Amino acid sequence: MKRLATLWRKWRASWRDTLLLLREFRRPLILFGVTVLGSGFLYRQAAIQVGEPLTSLTEAIYITLTLSFLQPTGDFPSQPVLQVFFFLMPVIGVGLLATGLTDFGVLLFNRRARSKEWEMAVASTFSNHTILVGLGHLGFRVIQNLNEMEEPAVVIELNPSVDLIATVQALNIPVLQDDASRKVTLEAAGVRQARTIVLCTQNDSLNLQIAMKARSLNPTIRVVIRIFDDDFADALQQQFGFMALSATSMAAPAFAAAAAGADITRPITVEGQSLSLGRITIGKTSRLKELSVATVEQKYDVSVVLLKHAGESDLHPHGKRTLGDDDVLAVLGNPQKISLLVHDNQ
Repeated sequence: MKRLATLWRKWRASWRDTLLLLREFRRPLILFGVTVLGSGFLYRQAAIQVGEPLTSLTEAIYITLTLSFLQPTGDFPSQPVLQVFFFLMPVIGVGLLATGLTDFGVLLFNRRARSKEWEMAVASTFSNHTILVGLGHLGFRVIQNLNEMEEPAVVIELNPSVDLIATVQALNIPVLQDDASRKVTLEAAGVRQARTIVLCTQNDSLNLQIAMKARSLNPTIRVVIRIFDDDFADALQQQFGFMALSATSMAAPAFAAAAAGADITRPITVEGQSLSLGRITIGKTSRLKELSVATVEQKYDVSVVLLKHAGESDLHPHGKRTLGDDDVLAVLGNPQKISLLVHDNQ
């Protein structure tokens, strides 16, 4: 299923990229079309004047078109005025189209030569996705976790390393090499259609600037922001509703889970195990619906510590209780396991 979705996205990106190329080369195409139509009209008028009339204007246009591609139709005219068209039209046609069509063909069939435009075309096909800003060590681990959760994502990084770009693009994730603080860059990444933006740069003020700009472009977007100061992170969460996480104590899986819509605490280490507490609301399309508490614990290797149903909370619910729409589930487990649980709840 994921492979089909990837192929469909690539086809849409190719179609969009082709349309952009045609738009870029529209001037020589329009000029060529006008030249052929005008020459066809003049050819017909000249043919009438010298006594070699054609059956229609369409025939005259067709003759000038074939002459432009060095493929004349019919016999060579006997009148000098018509013979001029047989010599001039190939020169005009080649002059107008040769360079333009050559460049168009090269760019069309070698899209990687236009890496930036191609990545933007792919990004334009995404919706309800996650935008990740900052492809450093943390950002790369977050994108790996999002990929494992089969969450669609677009990456923005101004100065990524070549190795990281190749690795991320191999996962069929587009990487836009641009400044995420620019409105045009966020729009190219599909911020208006995105579900979440995750900010993982090492600059707190830059992360905040991008978060505010993303929220202005998409008021409903979920913001997960990396902040080094714990007090500042708490203030942002309270004032703006951002999911502000301190990177000094937060694992990448927790960032990925937060991007997918779960509230998750910073992990603690117990006997060498990294554990977090996650809060998940069962959605209408969730694969967790109708599953029992015991099944969830066994399948995802987590502990269900609370189940809230119809406004009533049940600590340590019985294993036979089943999950339904809008139930709230609190689970304790490894952040990676919680991430898988969150993915199946989408």
